[in-house]
Amino acid sequence: MNNILVPLGTSPSSLETLKYAVDFAADFGANVYIMDVFQVTSGAGSLANVEQKVAETSRENIKQMVSEIDTKGVDVKIASYNGDIIDGLKDIQKELNIDLLIIAPRSNDVNEELYLGYTSGRIIKQTDIPTLVVPKGTPYSAIKNILTAFKSGILKRSRILHPLVTIINRHQAEVNLLLVKTPGYSEDDLKINTALLDLSKNLTITEKPTTYLGVLEHFNAKHPDMLCVFRRKRGFFKKLWEKSTVLKQEFFAPIPVLVLSVKKD
Repeated sequence: MNNILVPLGTSPSSLETLKYAVDFAADFGANVYIMDVFQVTSGAGSLANVEQKVAETSRENIKQMVSEIDTKGVDVKIASYNGDIIDGLKDIQKELNIDLLIIAPRSNDVNEELYLGYTSGRIIKQTDIPTLVVPKGTPYSAIKNILTAFKSGILKRSRILHPLVTIINRHQAEVNLLLVKTPGYSEDDLKINTALLDLSKNLTITEKPTTYLGVLEHFNAKHPDMLCVFRRKRGFFKKLWEKSTVLKQEFFAPIPVLVLSVKKD
């Protein structure tokens, strides 16, 4: 894991998210790029350099934020993008070979009923970049126990698991696999990818209306430091793709959630 990208917004928790990302990167020997996103259109004004001025102001604000934390020797850089955040994430990932995004569950949305705000929800649902969602106020610490929950064990590419494997190897973490049989499951869903099985000798199979309800059932028993799920249109966020925000009653985790991408299915 070499390059970590942190899309920072204007929320009060931005500094906490950055600090977690830097501590994480220091532990893994990675670089941190802070994503500076702004939107200046051609009709924004008559000044030819308006985009440059907006970018400079934004970068100065980010530099001030970086100066408030201990970077622990981590190389922290700023990656600027003028336009929509999703387009920017995809372009920056290709340009900088980003291995992981680290975001907070909510951006600057004040609706406390939300787990994922509009921006964080779009990032989870509209990109294929492995993403670590870190709750506000969570300090970085060793990850020793990981609950990996899924409704289908089919993984077309074992390298999807690379971020998870990297974390496991770094902390010698114990992994508990949870296969949740949901209504309409097929026998193929029960065929678990060998690479996924190799991560753990502990596999639990349960039957629930949703994968999330399966997680709730086993969360307290497993006491995980991290939850790992897969980004599928027919998987963990099955009923949530029609909107960008995610209510806490639909999904909530008080610990970091690693979201891995599965090819369109």
